[in-house]
Amino acid sequence: MIDRHIESRVLDALGDTPVVLVIGPRRSGKTTLVRSMETNERTYVTLDDQTTLDAAKADPVGFIRGLGCAVIDEIQRVPELLLAIKKEVDETNGPGRFLLTGSANILTLPRVADSLAGRMETIRMYPLSASEQFGRRSTFLEGLFEGRVAAPDHPVLGDDLVDLVLRGGFPEVIARQSEARRQAWARSYLDSILLKDLQDIAQIERLTELPRFVRLLAHYSAELINYSEIGGKIGIDHKTARRYIGLLEQIFLVSVAAPWHSNVLKQMVKTPKLHFVDSALLAAAKGLTADKVRTDRTAFGPMLESFVYGEVRKQIAANDLEASINHFRDYAKSEVDIVLERADGMLVGIETKASATVGLSDVKGLQKLADATGDRFAYGAVLYDGDRIIPRSDKLSIVPLSCLWQ
Repeated sequence: MIDRHIESRVLDALGDTPVVLVIGPRRSGKTTLVRSMETNERTYVTLDDQTTLDAAKADPVGFIRGLGCAVIDEIQRVPELLLAIKKEVDETNGPGRFLLTGSANILTLPRVADSLAGRMETIRMYPLSASEQFGRRSTFLEGLFEGRVAAPDHPVLGDDLVDLVLRGGFPEVIARQSEARRQAWARSYLDSILLKDLQDIAQIERLTELPRFVRLLAHYSAELINYSEIGGKIGIDHKTARRYIGLLEQIFLVSVAAPWHSNVLKQMVKTPKLHFVDSALLAAAKGLTADKVRTDRTAFGPMLESFVYGEVRKQIAANDLEASINHFRDYAKSEVDIVLERADGMLVGIETKASATVGLSDVKGLQKLADATGDRFAYGAVLYDGDRIIPRSDKLSIVPLSCLWQ
């Protein structure tokens, strides 16, 4: 079994917190992780089992009272259990009482958002990162905040980089040998979560629209979101498009990066940016194969940017890094794909390029951000398909993409 970097965070939380919730995409490895923590004292139940699900719905308080110390898988299927868990831990307080998983972000639901405030720690778990696949523990982000970057031991370049990105991070995709079988799994997965997980959190009247909507969204990954334009292409208004994207965020299919803003920079674009959480699902939704990417390299750019965005999110979650993840763009067309702002105000900028060469125009966004923010700017990196670190200044370098998992 591949070691998951968030395991130590989960174990630490169980040592001092009554309820620990691990949330993330379905089939990302949550069940495997929490089942490894199953003991004689901590029993395992899954709400994917119909009998268990019916019992939990019928009497949430009685269901929880009879469990003792437990692992409860797919808690989003009966959100009412969280109120029963609150009552139970208030009466019999102690660390590590309940370990929960969820394939939908139920904390966004008004009826449960505040039910376990102060009693529960939430940990996000994404599909496998590249560093987990390579058996490494990346310190890339910490290094950037410290103003340094380490050269990669074994850079992944060219066609090998394309294969890595198209493979994504779901364990079951990685285990499949052929690209056709990997894409078959990804398409089946998309159909399944749209039919199953969305129904756990929302009643959608026109459910048949969603597969088409997701395929459309795939062509907007790594782009600014225009809700009216997206909705108009399938005959829905901007409010419905916004709602659909919000629901897809709740089941961890897409992620919306807010624009970074500051008074020191003027005329900034204040539009959020869309990313698919996993690049294999993005490839399946767009119908992209390795052969197509090699023939038309321009198709690889947006996919690579979303892949890097996903890797950054995984490292933030694994290392418990207190940093927001945003993007920057102004009306002069200067942009930075990823802007990380740490709790102390320090900034890191990351730009992604799919080519093996980087020009001066590719660093202008990072340079503008560095000049405007001064001492708050820790480091800027332009990630490229190369194997050498090329310094541009004390705080700005062109960096191999493989440094991400270094």
